[in-house]
Amino acid sequence: MPRVVGPIRRKHPVEVHDLEFLRANTKRAIKMTVPGPFTMSAQCQDDFYGDPEKLALDYAAAVNVEIKDLFAAGADVVQIDEPWMQSRAELARKYGIKALDRALDGVEGTTAVHICFGYAAVVKDKPSGYSFLAEFERSAVDQVSIEAAQPRLDLSVLRRLPSKTIILGVIDLADPTVETAETVADRIRAALPYAPAERLVVAPDCGLKYLAREVAFGKMRAMVEGTKIVREELMRNETDSIAGDRHALRH
Repeated sequence: MPRVVGPIRRKHPVEVHDLEFLRANTKRAIKMTVPGPFTMSAQCQDDFYGDPEKLALDYAAAVNVEIKDLFAAGADVVQIDEPWMQSRAELARKYGIKALDRALDGVEGTTAVHICFGYAAVVKDKPSGYSFLAEFERSAVDQVSIEAAQPRLDLSVLRRLPSKTIILGVIDLADPTVETAETVADRIRAALPYAPAERLVVAPDCGLKYLAREVAFGKMRAMVEGTKIVREELMRNETDSIAGDRHALRH
């Protein structure tokens, strides 16, 4: 466990070298993730501040500098991981959004925040709803990433994030069985009554590091294929709707 014995400052870039390597090897959009200030403040021993909010805000200031450097080095999206906002929801309601917005202050670029119930390999029984989620609507972040597949999340909560792009978790990381494309498609369809397709980004629930490589690859392939099924359905529906409107006009 990290021990804080003085003021928190970012002394040098942490992930910029990795970002530069990635940028040099692809022309596609790239995303980097950084640990969130609230989560870091919850996972350390504070022997200096004596105030959890001040601790989180200084972590946020350090994260802010890192995020700006990541965008300057070519990142298209930077995501802040904040799982402890779910597990410590009462404290998060007091200063979690304040810390998040401090980390995003002056940042130019697409930003996301990820919240979950913990790694599937560690946390087996998960609730079907978040203790802290709708609060992100009043934050400066652009996208909200949620774990939804394993906990069988009640997706009606997405109505409470009307201005945010939703990064929707559709891959269950607790089950080593590779999903079919149709299973993934069903999970995407379940979100459409609550968030339009243009505000959805399809993703795994969380990180895949505890899965065997072939399982992880199979799940990612199913995710892509399932997304393609729904995308084609939506395009057909749009085409049929336009044709119907034209037919009505002719009459």
